[in-house]
Amino acid sequence: MAIIQATDTDFQDVLKNNERVVVKYFADWCGNCRLFSPKFKRMAANEEFQDVAFVDVNAEVSPEARKLAGVTNLPYFAVFKNGALVEGAATSKEDFVLEMVRKLA
Repeated sequence: MAIIQATDTDFQDVLKNNERVVVKYFADWCGNCRLFSPKFKRMAANEEFQDVAFVDVNAEVSPEARKLAGVTNLPYFAVFKNGALVEGAATSKEDFVLEMVRKLA
């Protein structure tokens, strides 16, 4: 599945229209965010996660979406189920993010 690019304008709609959502919060200046992008794309393409929506949110231009997840550092990953925050963490460890996503299943 393609990664959805979301902003404050459409973030609530993305949560409302997808039962399971994983969000990567990033900033353009964040080197670790850029390094994680190919890993996030691989996860989004993984058949194991075909019913999970993968979303990119630029934390600098979407303060409301950032607040919903309690973003503290970047990159920050948050998983939502039925519109509610399940878990969030500032990490760049792929295994940790994979475990967060698997908890949604």
